[in-house]
Amino acid sequence: MDSQKYNSLMTNTKDYILIVFGLMLYAFGFTAFILPHKIVIGGLAGVGTLVYFATNGLISVGVTSYVLNLVLLAMAYKVVGSKFVKRTIFGVTIVSLGIGFLESFFMGLGHPLIPDRVVSVVLGAMLCGIGVGTAFNHNGSSGGTDIIAAMVSKVSNVSIGRTMIYVDMFIVSSSLLLPFDGSFEQRVEARIPTMVYGFMVTLIVSYVCDMLINTNRQATQFIIFSPKWKEIADKINNEAHRGCTVLDGEGWYSKQNIKILLVFSRKIESVTIFRIIKSVDEDAFVTQGAVNGVYGKGFDKVKIRMKKQKNKPLPASETINDSESKEMRQVRRSNKEE
Repeated sequence: MDSQKYNSLMTNTKDYILIVFGLMLYAFGFTAFILPHKIVIGGLAGVGTLVYFATNGLISVGVTSYVLNLVLLAMAYKVVGSKFVKRTIFGVTIVSLGIGFLESFFMGLGHPLIPDRVVSVVLGAMLCGIGVGTAFNHNGSSGGTDIIAAMVSKVSNVSIGRTMIYVDMFIVSSSLLLPFDGSFEQRVEARIPTMVYGFMVTLIVSYVCDMLINTNRQATQFIIFSPKWKEIADKINNEAHRGCTVLDGEGWYSKQNIKILLVFSRKIESVTIFRIIKSVDEDAFVTQGAVNGVYGKGFDKVKIRMKKQKNKPLPASETINDSESKEMRQVRRSNKEE
């Protein structure tokens, strides 16, 4: 096995391990801190929660969400493609198994693990957000409303984010329909706080997930002006293991030619870059800027599905010109033979 295949195998193995870890963390946060307080959240986990409490725990949240995910994936197969479907099936299987196993344990306790509803809900939402963000960073998917959003975005101009918000709001609001002994006014009065907590969980999960994804991709751009640019570039190459691009510039005041270094690094590596610059030239002029997403060798890979280009028929004018050129060739050949 050559080194390229070995590295690819190790990367895929690492991705799958972290996807499983992230989705199990999501399952733990949901079943341990959110479900015991009877909070209905967004996504198919929220639909599963509605079915779970409507049937008095007869149908597991994991079973409902898994079945609905498979139905949605079957509907979305031709729209989103086989690769998305296969990856999502793996993710929803892990989530459903995790929820099914942990649900029986934590709901069997008879009381919430953390009695304070606000603390429990916030902690559970943060764990869910970290879990989903970890899975997304390694090409994983938890299914749910992601499938609906992907289908809608393929056939309309509605954004994925807006679709997910609409669907999640509808699911959380459906908690009003859960069985309740009392008048309609009493039902609304009792369910409104639950709905507020459901919206809060959905927003926290989305915020933590986005923050984790953006933090992982965030990079730093340095522009360095120094007469000792060679020494700085060599040290950045050898010690920070980052590339440098040398640009030509001219100081408009001094009218002298100068060299400018352009460097990209991870955010956590910015301190190392500054230390290298300071150790070589304390008077160097440096600018630093945050960059969301650097793609290429040594950074992230561009993960975009390219559309297949169909062979378009030639315009009529080009077809005529081509046929004329063939006729001219035949005339020339006949002239040569004569």
